[in-house]
Amino acid sequence: MEFIQTISVPAIASIVYGLIAVSKNTIKTEKFSHFLPLIAVMIGAILGLILWLGMPEMIPATNAWAALIIGAASGWAATGADQTIKQIQKGGSEKNV
Repeated sequence: MEFIQTISVPAIASIVYGLIAVSKNTIKTEKFSHFLPLIAVMIGAILGLILWLGMPEMIPATNAWAALIIGAASGWAATGADQTIKQIQKGGSEKNV
């Protein structure tokens, strides 16, 4: 069971990353893009709660609040992963001073 609990956090982050990538390519307004990190956190929190309600043995949470926080952190991690990939793709084209 511990292995399944360990996998649930990156799984939530991966799902959020995919949903944000699709929505970013679908809705191309600058105002929407400013809210993507907040949307990612909210989607992650909802997924964490759904996972806890549906299969509580799969998420390392003892209550609904903990599941919300774990899901929100996973959603926030998806935002960080997106920014990391952007920086890697940018490569050495810009030098920070």
